[in-house]
Amino acid sequence: MYGFRIVDDLQKIDQDIKRDQLKYHQKRVMVSKEFTFDAAHHLHCYEGKCKNLHGHTYKVVFGISGFVDDIGIVIDFGDIKNIWKEKIEIHLDHRYLNETLPKMNTTAENMVVWIFEMMEEAVQDLPNQCRVEFVRLFETPTSYAEARREWMISE
Repeated sequence: MYGFRIVDDLQKIDQDIKRDQLKYHQKRVMVSKEFTFDAAHHLHCYEGKCKNLHGHTYKVVFGISGFVDDIGIVIDFGDIKNIWKEKIEIHLDHRYLNETLPKMNTTAENMVVWIFEMMEEAVQDLPNQCRVEFVRLFETPTSYAEARREWMISE
């Protein structure tokens, strides 16, 4: 009725597909991964609710590009997760951001640039010419700040 079927014979490497066919193209491709973290902060020199200590459930979205390797992968999603966990999230999740980040007003606009720089530093030595294309930091479900590669390198 819906055209579903059970695969009769699972495709096998070097039998049904050759290793040189795993890499389909030689184009730059972007992959994206998102994470959430909870943190507290307050803003300096700001007249509004955010001058008081408060918290957010932030969402951060990474766009990382590169060229595929011999099996068709730019960067393993698990590798992005490891970088996030080991190098970036430790400074953010369940933290008072005014203490754990470099001296800055902890606005989404400042934080997204710091996160971009941290991820860019972490991927620069990876294979496949990986680079960060964008980082989007949601402070609320409908409000975010974004840093893009073209803005970071040209301005």
